[in-house]
Formats: sequence, C-alpha cells, structure tokens
Amino acid sequence: MASLNEHTVKAFDEELTQLRGLVAQMGGLAEQAVTGAIDALKKHDLQLARDIIAGDQRIDDIESEIERLAIRLIALRAPMADDLREIVAALKIASVLERAGDYAKNIAKRVAIIEDHGTIEPLSVLPAMAAITSDMLRDVLDAFAARDAETAIAVCKRDKTVDDFYNSIFRALVTFMMENPKSITQVAHLLFVAKNLERIGDHATNVAEMVYYAATGEHMDERERGDSPLSN
Repeated sequence: MASLNEHTVKAFDEELTQLRGLVAQMGGLAEQAVTGAIDALKKHDLQLARDIIAGDQRIDDIESEIERLAIRLIALRAPMADDLREIVAALKIASVLERAGDYAKNIAKRVAIIEDHGTIEPLSVLPAMAAITSDMLRDVLDAFAARDAETAIAVCKRDKTVDDFYNSIFRALVTFMMENPKSITQVAHLLFVAKNLERIGDHATNVAEMVYYAATGEHMDERERGDSPLSN
C-alpha cells in the first residue's frame, strides 16, 4: 500500500495541476476578450461587444477559484521554494488577468459609442497593436505553464513595441482631432481604447516578470520602455 506521504504528495501535485489549468483557462478567456473587443470595434459588432462584456464575469469567477485554491494549498500543504513561488505567482497572475479582462470589457463598452469610425484613419492601427498584446498574453501563459524564463524575457522585450504603437497612435489621433474638431468625442474614446491596450501590454509584462521569478528565484532586470508622447 502507498504510504500516507505518497498520497499527500499525489494530492498536492493534482492540486497544483488544477491551479495551472485554471490560470491557463483564465488567460485564454482574457486573450479572447482582447481580440474580440477589438474585432467588435473594427466591425462595429454590437452583439459581439455585449458578449465580451457579459463574458467578463466568467473571468472574475475563475480568479475567485484560483484565489481559493491557492490559499488552500498554502494553508494545508505548506509548500516551499519552487512550489511556493509558483503558487504565489499564480495568485498574482490571476489578479493581472482579471484587470486585462476589465480593459477588454472597457473597450467593448465603447463600441456602441464609437459609431462613425470609418473615417478615422488611425483606427486601422489598433488591430495590429491588439494582436501584439494578445500574443504577449498567450506567450506569457505558455511560459508560466512551462516555467520558461527565456520566453518571459522575450515577452518583456515586446512591451516597448506596444508602447511605441501607443505613442504613434496617440500622436496620430491628436493630430486628427485638431484637424477635425467634430471628431473630438469619437477620437477621445479611441484614445481610451489605445490606452487600455497599452495597459494590457504592461500587465502581460508584469506577468512575465512573475513567471521569471517563479522559474529562477531571481528578479528580472529593469526593462526598457517606449517614450511617453507627453514627455516631448
């Protein structure tokens, strides 16, 4: 018969696997929400936007599941070293993913407001920016699952590209707004959309730093950021 200790180790491993699965599921939903929100904006698809807004509740629910499981693991299993770092990282990652879902929901909420966006040329750049941020989310979650420090570093390096996208869009939209005063309200909403995407990129980078720490036990070096459009 297996010893009590073997049963305990097996149960702990199963719970860790469950925790990783919940993080992966939550991350997948957050990634889909980001791409879906931008798709809804691009196509002015009000039903898709409503679906994104409603789907945010599931992301919140999974965060609660992760929190309960992580606290249970820490309280009952007293994990140490690598396992403890992974559990703490999962808790923090879930919090970050919840915020990313909120940003996607905020974008979706603006779809109904931004009606006449076909004439606003800078809008065409937003899907490319969204693609990078959603790719960053996907890759960093793969890095978490594999404890892949190198992929985490690569994700962090792409944050500067997102910042540069945001700065370019910011300047283009402000110029468009000055040349087309009647577009001020619409452009202001698009600026918020671009800022939400930039924040999602920041959050993906924060996750990458947690993944790096969980994998190596060391903190990542300070990363390079894009220049702020308000700093010039």
